[in-house]
This record gives sequence, structure tokens and C-alpha cells, in this order.
Amino acid sequence: MAVRVAVSGTGRMGREVLAALCREEDLEPVAVVSRSAQEEYLPLPDGSGLVPFGNDPLPLFQRTQPQVVVDFTHADFAPRVARAALEVGARPVIGTSGLNESFLQELRKECQRRRLGAVVAANFAIGGVLMVHLARIAARYFDAAEIIEMHHDQKADAPSGTALATARAMLEGRGGPFRRPETQRENLPGTRGGHVDGITIHSVRLPGLVAHQEVVLGGPGQVLTIRHDSTSRESFIPGVLLAVRRVMELEELVVGLESILGLE
Repeated sequence: MAVRVAVSGTGRMGREVLAALCREEDLEPVAVVSRSAQEEYLPLPDGSGLVPFGNDPLPLFQRTQPQVVVDFTHADFAPRVARAALEVGARPVIGTSGLNESFLQELRKECQRRRLGAVVAANFAIGGVLMVHLARIAARYFDAAEIIEMHHDQKADAPSGTALATARAMLEGRGGPFRRPETQRENLPGTRGGHVDGITIHSVRLPGLVAHQEVVLGGPGQVLTIRHDSTSRESFIPGVLLAVRRVMELEELVVGLESILGLE
């Protein structure tokens, strides 16, 4: 029997996920939720029919009974979607960035209490997950590091969730802060970017970009660069589908795809 999946979000990523679900025999799209929904039904991308469409997650999920809810929306809407999903016994898979720590702690406790799995990931591209993993390993051997993340001009937050997750992973791998060379004079304030425990992070926002990141580590006489490029949103789909299938076996919150991919 196919897993019943609801999609939260009708932006570019939400549409990509919905189209992917239509192609999978073991997954069935059963609902779409969006704050801007004004119709009761939404045509499926493959032309196979209509799917219930609404702007209030809880009654929509109560009516359609999804088993998994995939959310790519905004940090102020995703918690409402996740709470509604858990209320009906569905498992959230969340790719929305900018979620605060208090919500993640709440989600962790609710998943444990209800014995329902959930996956929250800053990046669903397999190559992006491997980039973070490699940066964590390399962090042991270099004293200075910077991250340059580049995204499309419609991205709501900066720095990206992937950049922050990369910095945290590097600090864990290193076991302490990095050395950040001080600039004596900034001719343009903010030019050096922000930083997390010595890791400088630069954010680029331009039309034409999708999602790109470089991790640059420097040492005496050498520089190591680890780079990943998502040139289209289809790069995220294998990771999303993997999470949708794997979350059905979980009874707790998993943050990141590392453990699902066997990297931890």
C-alpha cells in the first residue's frame, strides 16, 4: 500500500516535491496546504486528477489522513504544519530553514511522546550532506575557515540553514573555535561577513543561482576548498524521497540526513 503524503508549500520546491510524488508508485500525494490557498482542489502536475487544497493544516489533515507531511514553507508557518501533522499521527519531513531551537526541542519532545518519527534537514541534496560531512572531518586539521553560500534572490533568510549547519558540524569536528584573522580596517563595514566561533560566513543572493556553497579551509602554504552546487531543485528530490520513506520507520526526531545515509 502506498504511503499517503501531504505537501506543505506551493513554491518552487513544493511543486517539485509534488511532481516527484506523482512519479513514485509507493507514494501517494493526498493533500496540499498553503497559506495562500483559495481553491478547494489543486490539479496534480502529472494531470492524473485533483488533490485537496487548503490553507488550514489541521482540518485538511484530519480530512485527508496523510501518513507523512513534507514542508518547504517559512519558519513562521512550518511549526503550525508540524503540530497539525503530529496531531493526526502523521510524520513531518521539514526542509524549511530558519527554524528556532525552541521549536526543535518542542518537536523532539512531541515525537518522543507520540512515538512518531520526524526529519528536519537543512539540505536534502545528497552531495550537500556529503559536503558537510567532509568539512567536519577537515576541520580537525585547519585553524582557519570561511564559508561562502550562494542562493537565489528570493531566499528569505541569510545565512542559509546549510551554512549554519556546516559551521556547527565543523566546530564539533574540531572540538573548539577557529582562529579568525582580524582585519585592521574595513573600508566598507560588514565586508568581512558574520562569523560563528571564528568561522566567517558570507551570503550571496543573485538571480540565476539555486543553492551553492564553498567551505574554504586555510593553513600554512595550502588551501582546501570543498564545494557543492545544486544547479536545479531536482537535486533535492532523492533526499526528500529517502526521508519520506525512512521516516515511516522512525519513532523520534532526526536532524539532518547524515544518520539516514549512514554517515554517523
